[in-house]
Amino acid sequence: MAQPGRPRRTTIADVARHAGVSTTAVSKVLRNAYGVSPAMRERVNAAIKELGYRPHAAARAMRGRTYTIGVVFPDLRNPFFPDILDGIDEQIAGTEYQVVIVRGGASPRTEGRAIDALVDRQVDGLLMVAPLNTRSRLEEVARILPTVVLGPHEKSAAYDSVADDDAAGVELVMAHLIGLGHRRIAHIAHGDIGRARSSTSLQTIRAQTYKRVMREHGLADEIAVATTSYTEEGGYEGTRELLVRDPRPTAIFAGADLAAFGSLAAVHEAGLSVPGDVSVVGYDDTRMAALANISLTSVDQDGLTMGRTVGRLLLERIEGRTTSVQFAVSPALVPRRSTGRAPA
Repeated sequence: MAQPGRPRRTTIADVARHAGVSTTAVSKVLRNAYGVSPAMRERVNAAIKELGYRPHAAARAMRGRTYTIGVVFPDLRNPFFPDILDGIDEQIAGTEYQVVIVRGGASPRTEGRAIDALVDRQVDGLLMVAPLNTRSRLEEVARILPTVVLGPHEKSAAYDSVADDDAAGVELVMAHLIGLGHRRIAHIAHGDIGRARSSTSLQTIRAQTYKRVMREHGLADEIAVATTSYTEEGGYEGTRELLVRDPRPTAIFAGADLAAFGSLAAVHEAGLSVPGDVSVVGYDDTRMAALANISLTSVDQDGLTMGRTVGRLLLERIEGRTTSVQFAVSPALVPRRSTGRAPA
């Protein structure tokens, strides 16, 4: 029963009466079912528009679809994530699907609650960005609904995965800095506290590749890592820690643009110049990195392509594909004014 003072919700029966057809005919149009004539479809759609009818989400779920895709981000402040969303939006444009965004937080427990909330709301597919939960936990979810994981370098028969070739990206950074004459190159890493998949996380791969390249160039004694977080605060604190070391690094590779922004602030606060005293490199090539007053050298891992790809894979999974797909994005270095030749 409608509550006093609240307008009654338009129903499928109202649409049928307005269009002069059966409720079955309206249901077929809503489901885009086979056997509906163009004239019937036009009449029903006109009635839907005139009455402002919106299918009830619970009713749609009972028919098998809610036309929603759940996306779990660890942090909504990362400027790289909007590129992923833009790609998803491009891929699902023209369909009935809408994206529902949930913040997973900084622990497997809070992320698990976010996953459960989306499952309970019967989303048709799930995208996990840089998940903290174990592969076995994600496989449990993938057995319930179509799932795509973005970030970790791991394979599973239960879900699809999309990742940047992080080792290749770090190698590009190191080749760039070493080519500029830098030897005292430091790295700001992201701590993997509570992360069960540390060996396959993008953060771990970036840190391990940095150390490997330093050793390969005879620079093992110059390895300097500040383990904080891929946040602006983490980049700031990590850089402050690195700048007081003796000898001071001449270049800092922050594992993400957000951390690099904090690094730039710390270098300037210390009275040093970029890149005259210290070169700074990020990762993600966010839109902010290209701003003239920042001009951050960074690694482009093409978030737009990542978003389009996860959108396509999710739709394919929803439509019934069961074979697992792994997609890798090839990174590219984008040099800007934040890097220069090592000081004499």
